[in-house]
Amino acid sequence: MQIFKDIVVALSLWLVASFIVVAVAVAPALASVTVEMLNKNADGDKMIYSQEIVNIAVGESVTWVPTSKGHNVEIIAAPEGFDIPKKSKNSKEVTIEFTVPGIYYYWCTPHKGMGMIGLVVVGEDTHNKDEVAKAKAMGKSKKKLKALLAELD
Repeated sequence: MQIFKDIVVALSLWLVASFIVVAVAVAPALASVTVEMLNKNADGDKMIYSQEIVNIAVGESVTWVPTSKGHNVEIIAAPEGFDIPKKSKNSKEVTIEFTVPGIYYYWCTPHKGMGMIGLVVVGEDTHNKDEVAKAKAMGKSKKKLKALLAELD
């Protein structure tokens, strides 16, 4: 009788271990990309995000970290079906999860005229590129938005 119990326990442990291995192997590893909000980068560019184009998979997130006071994130254009969050508070870290494939265009509200903008491309999907190109842009952001979108070609 003890041998039978030992066999049942061993099989049960094997099944649980097998399930865990399969679950871990199949589950996608969702990541988060960090983007710094900078007054100046190493190249001397002023009012800039550390990565101006971020490519992520659906379900991943981006965390924007202020390295200097006075910066935020405001999404200006996004694919249809994405609920655009309120702009972040100045000088506060913010994380946004991207669940809809497409291009997201954002800026730093106080520095948008100085060209402090960026794009998040989710799922390698650029279907809404024309809509993003028509989105509002001010000052240096107009030229920079065209240049960033051209990099996606």
